[in-house]
This record gives sequence, C-alpha cells and structure tokens, in this order.
Amino acid sequence: MRSLPHVFAIFLLYFAAVCADDPLNPKEQKEKATNQPPCKACSTLVSSFKLGLENTSRGKHAGGDAAWEEEKLRSYKTSEVRLVEIQENLCREVRRGQTQCHNMANDHEHLLEEWFTHKQNEEEDLHKWLCIEQLQVCCPDGHYGAECKKCTDCRGNGKCKGDGTRKGNGKCNCDAGYTGDDCNQCALGFYEAFRDDKKLLCSTCHKSCAKDEGCKGAGPKACAKCNEGWRWDATNGCQDINECLDKPRTCRPNQFCVNNEGSHSCLECDRSCEGCDGDGPDMCKKCAAGYSLKDGKCQDDSNEKRDQYVNITRFLTYFGLCVATCVIFQSSTHIAYIVGAAVAIYIAASEYWLSSVPAGANKPQIDTKQLEEMLMKSL
Repeated sequence: MRSLPHVFAIFLLYFAAVCADDPLNPKEQKEKATNQPPCKACSTLVSSFKLGLENTSRGKHAGGDAAWEEEKLRSYKTSEVRLVEIQENLCREVRRGQTQCHNMANDHEHLLEEWFTHKQNEEEDLHKWLCIEQLQVCCPDGHYGAECKKCTDCRGNGKCKGDGTRKGNGKCNCDAGYTGDDCNQCALGFYEAFRDDKKLLCSTCHKSCAKDEGCKGAGPKACAKCNEGWRWDATNGCQDINECLDKPRTCRPNQFCVNNEGSHSCLECDRSCEGCDGDGPDMCKKCAAGYSLKDGKCQDDSNEKRDQYVNITRFLTYFGLCVATCVIFQSSTHIAYIVGAAVAIYIAASEYWLSSVPAGANKPQIDTKQLEEMLMKSL
C-alpha cells in the first residue's frame, strides 16, 4: 500500500501535467474541428506527411553495428521505425481541420504505408499518387470536375472554377477589372491600358467618370459620362463642381462649406461665431452672444472683464506691499530697506513676466480672496 506522501506527490505531478496542457480557446477549437473540402483535406494530410519526411530525413537506426543494420534491415528511408515516428507527429502542426486530418490519416493509413514502403522511389509525388490517383478527390493543376477535364484558359486574368479539384464547372472567375468567358475583356469602369497576343492589362477609369458608363482611356477627357459631383468641360473633360459656390445654402446656418473632389463637407463654425465663412474666431460673420469683435477676432467678453479685475487686484497688491514697507520703515530703517528692495524686485519681475506672456496664452489665475487677506495684513 502506497503512503500518503507518495500518493500526494503523484497527484501533484498529474495536476502539473494538466496545467501545462493549456486548453485551446473556442476559436482554436472551432478551427481544429472545421471540415475542409475533400481535395483540401487530402492536400493538408500530404503536406503534414511531407513535413514528417523532412524532419526524419537524417535519422538512422540506433545500435552498435551500423553495417549489420544496413545489411539485415531495410534502409532507414523506408523503415518501420521512421514510419512510426512520422505517424506519431502527423497532423500535429495543422490548425484548421486538424481533427479531419487525423481521421483521414487513420482511414487511409494502409495507403500511406504502401506509398512509404513501396512507392517512394517510383512515385515521388505523394499528392499525385494519393489524392489524384488513389482517392480521386483532386485533379492535376489546370483541370476540374469528376472527370478532370481541362480548365478554360483565363489568360492570367482569373482563375478556373474548381481548378485542381473534382468540383467546379471549369469556367473563369475573372479578377477585378476583367470580364468575358476567358477574361479577355475589360469590365465596365476599366479601359485597355495594354494588349498583345498574350497579355491584356486593364486599368481603372478616372474617378470623375460615371461607373455605369465607363471610359475610353485614361484621364477625365476619356469619360463617357461624368460622375456625380463633376460636370463636362469641352476643353478639360469632367471637372469638379464647387458646391460651396454653386449652392450657397448647402450647409446649416452655423456651418461652413469645404469643397472636395466630387463632393463637399460641412464643418461647424467656431463657438464664438454666429455664422462664418471658415474655421476660427477670425472667420465669423457675426459674433455670438457673450463675444465681441476685437483685433479682428470674436473674443470672450468674460475674459476681458476677468483681465481687468486681475489688473486692479494686482496693483492693489503692489500698493499694499508699499504701505507695509512704509510702516516697517518707522520702526527699523535697515529692515525697511531690505523689504523695500525685495518688494521692488518682486514688482519688477512680476511685470516683466506678465509683459512677456504672448497674446492669447494662459494668464495666471489669482485667488481674489487671498489678495484681500494680503491687503488686510499689509494695512
């Protein structure tokens, strides 16, 4: 019978192993459980098997007499030891469709073993041998459908529907800008920038061209019809309409208009404005309530009153300091000189600093209650 500490140690080891195995989040679990189309699933299995071949390509038999092993056993390339090692790690790196990959590997284990043991040298392409010839879920590149018929030539401007699989109809799925059975024409909204016997290049029409009408070439002059927000000019082709000039009431009363190519935007006026021609307090048509025009800008009246009050209180502070110096002078001339010099330096430094503050910058906020207390003490 095992002792309690021994059982507890085993429990700790088990708990550590469980914690070390970080559970997958729901998204990863869903990806691993996803079923892929038959050809894609087979290709995934083949890719995983090839990865195993690469990882074990330099392996050898373990043992003391290597010459005896080479003589008595099959070469490591087709050995059972190598096959088992590959199978143990098969599909481990697969993220999307891992469960399906494992199931497929189990269902067709005999085919993988047959190719590994007997067909490696004859049929080097495992995908062709397994997915195309044995399981018949894929077709060679450029072929489609149950009979692996040849795909339509899309001239490099599209992809064959079902290419390489047993699905699809073999018709072209053209890239953006191309159309036609073989993707050899430019779609509406595109024009031929280049064409020869082998290649066609389609480029996008100018943005001033109407998308449902297209164009004959590059630039606004080649438009078949102008897009909304543009008008035709005999000399320059489709030109932008300035809605801000053509439609003066495009925006709401307290907004201003900004012209864009083919459109316009309405932006809010500055809060100091009652109607404006642009952004900022210097673009107001009329100042809003509580603001007045000064130096070409609508400025807050409360700020000006506050500045006046601050100036009055500042000078009263200076006056109080001077009175306090005079009072001290009656009792001690030397101390009065020192205090007077300090007051003079303080006043000069304060005025210099205030005069150096740029217009519009944040000014110091003075506690008026504190100023009153200072004045009362000085008096």
